[in-house]
Amino acid sequence: MASTYLPIEEHGVIGDLRTVALVGTDGTVDWYCPGRFDAPSLFASLLDAERGGFFSLAARTSSRPKQLYLPDTNILLTRYLTRDSVGEVTDFMVPETRDLTAARDLLVRQVTSVRGRTGFRLVCRPAFDYGRVPHDVGLVDGVGAVFTSPAGAFVLRTPVPLRVTDDGRGVEGVFDVDEGESVDVVLEWRGEVRPLQAGEVDALLTRTSEYWHRWVATSRYRGRWREMVQRSALTLKLLVYHPTGALVAAPTTSLPEQLGGARNWDYRYAWLRDAAFTVYGLMRLGFLDEATAFMDWVQKRCDEASVEKDVSIMYSIDGDPDLPESVLEHFEGYRGSRPVRVGNSAVDQRQIDVYGEVMDSVYLYNRRVPISYDLWTALGKRLDWLADHWQEPDEGVWEVRGPRQRFTYSALMTWVAYERALRVARDRGLPAPTEKWRKIANKAHRFVQEDCWDPELRAYVMHPGSRSLDASLLVMPLVKFAGPTDPRFLSTLDRIGEELVSDSLVSRYAITGHDGLEGEEGTFNLCSFWYVEALTRAGRLTEARIVFEKMLTYSNHLGLYAEEIGPSGEALGNFPQAFTHLALISAAVNLDAALDRDR
Repeated sequence: MASTYLPIEEHGVIGDLRTVALVGTDGTVDWYCPGRFDAPSLFASLLDAERGGFFSLAARTSSRPKQLYLPDTNILLTRYLTRDSVGEVTDFMVPETRDLTAARDLLVRQVTSVRGRTGFRLVCRPAFDYGRVPHDVGLVDGVGAVFTSPAGAFVLRTPVPLRVTDDGRGVEGVFDVDEGESVDVVLEWRGEVRPLQAGEVDALLTRTSEYWHRWVATSRYRGRWREMVQRSALTLKLLVYHPTGALVAAPTTSLPEQLGGARNWDYRYAWLRDAAFTVYGLMRLGFLDEATAFMDWVQKRCDEASVEKDVSIMYSIDGDPDLPESVLEHFEGYRGSRPVRVGNSAVDQRQIDVYGEVMDSVYLYNRRVPISYDLWTALGKRLDWLADHWQEPDEGVWEVRGPRQRFTYSALMTWVAYERALRVARDRGLPAPTEKWRKIANKAHRFVQEDCWDPELRAYVMHPGSRSLDASLLVMPLVKFAGPTDPRFLSTLDRIGEELVSDSLVSRYAITGHDGLEGEEGTFNLCSFWYVEALTRAGRLTEARIVFEKMLTYSNHLGLYAEEIGPSGEALGNFPQAFTHLALISAAVNLDAALDRDR
């Protein structure tokens, strides 16, 4: 029974391009929302060890687990080394991209004894709808077990002899596997009550392996850090909701930014900012299908917007901007970190910067695949809206829940929005109010240079009148706002290095209460990789490589990152996080190129 909390970093992730499951090194699936990322959970012991539900499958005796991915796939293998045997559990979900009507919600677990006779124990105790809905358990001869509730049903198929647990909420089974033999276990949401067929799981495993091998083979990356870059790409692909092309910021909710703190958010939605950056990262590796799907998704969001209601900063994976935030009061939270939130009230915030990130991704995409006239028209209407509102205060890139400000980063991205729009119009000969856009771009540029530069600090600050540094401004040379050796930027880079960087780890800003929240947070992995790229652009390649390779040591054993790193090097925040893996890809590609030129 799941009774304690594994560290966040002690997890791998598997998925089928519609949802994912987190699998701990102890063999426990402690997070799984069937069907789609933002569905109510079936297993959530990651957020409440007793009420959340779990699915455990591991060696019975004391063992030393080792977890790894089969190369160039999202197939997870957990190996148990006991005194007398070596046993393995292979976990995967089956992507379906050709015929979504045929997609099945499968979570597959195959048990094998590699050496000796290995004893295993299976316990499946679900908790439907975040543990809010009761369920019935039924054993079916020759099939396994069936779980039914008002929130849905699933069938657990396995030849393992099962019994209902003493609490009546799950099933368990104890079994041995001889050397060279395998035992299959398949969970299917809304599945047909039927036994497993001979060779069924082997066929699914082969199909899944071939899918991931084909996908990775299209990558253009051949640089120094191939394994980490490919793992980041594979992780990003898992976070795409294939039916719509939306990409979630992370597949979990309420994993804390501080243990015991309240900085716990639901990230199972598509932020325009995150998705735009991530498409950029995948495009750098040659994955154009994902970029095309995202552009279609963006166009739909722009078409739905109006003068009265602009685009939202985030949406559900199928484009719904209504994401009411509520608290699961009955969940204790990861290691007591409450509240556990579902939904995200930041959806109602104003974040001016998203236009710059979207237009930057459109510009980059258009260099490879010409955008449609309809998309251009939809984007033009949003730029008209931005022209009337960009000088207003907002909550900014960090989604502060304190007073609105005229954040430097938002003005910087306003310049990016119009500068990139002007480039697209010029390159394609598309109709545009170029003089109007040029004037706004120039005005935003001057605002950053004249109002957001502090001559005493010799640095750009978070917003006019602030004395706080902001790591988001590391992107200035990345978006070509400042030359990489511009004295003002170099001075800002040095100040950030002095005040926000510790052993390659970068904080977003100094926590001073300006964000409207109590407590602390870890260092921000995204900013650490932005720091690498800023050093690279500045020509400080030795330092950049040291910082980058040190950051690689902060990933977990599988090369995965949560949002933040805690004071003891532990993972904090939702996991795995798209933004971090995007920034790793971008930093690696650009550092590779700079090192090659330098050599």
